[in-house]
Amino acid sequence: MKALKFLTERLEERAAARRTRRNEAGFTLMELLIVISIMLILMLIAIPNMLNLKATANETSAKQSLRAIQIAENQYATNFPANGFACSLAALGGSASTGPPTPQAAQLLQSDLTSGQKAGYSFAIVNCQKAPGSQQDDFVSYEVTAVPQSVGKTGHSGFCLDMSGEIKSDPAGGTNCTVAIQ
Repeated sequence: MKALKFLTERLEERAAARRTRRNEAGFTLMELLIVISIMLILMLIAIPNMLNLKATANETSAKQSLRAIQIAENQYATNFPANGFACSLAALGGSASTGPPTPQAAQLLQSDLTSGQKAGYSFAIVNCQKAPGSQQDDFVSYEVTAVPQSVGKTGHSGFCLDMSGEIKSDPAGGTNCTVAIQ
């Protein structure tokens, strides 16, 4: 009887130990591999979409920057009528701490845009034309270009703006702007 009782207690202890081990077992290797595979698939889908969203945001920023440059050009022409339009981004920039605005530093644009680089795009004022017979820098027309620093990564399209204010795009990412933006 004692032997039977002893064996019964031992079997119960072993069963309890098995139940405890089963509860502490955790995940199997196969379960972990399946979860990691699913995570990799989701990442492969999400990362290109996220990069595309970043390029789209950069394009929107580039268009807004072109509008800001146009507004600054019109203010420049009003503030410095003898000079007409500015033919450089640096002339539209400048800091208020250096003194009053001048034709070389009109203090109309933020410094990040006057550097020519902003949000994955490079900006430049090109094709400036002087007034006929003018001896000084009296520019009567200009064109602003915005091209992606890395086509397909920082942006897909290039953009151009002339003094009329119409923004056109180049779907190839250059400055051959022929497609009007609505």
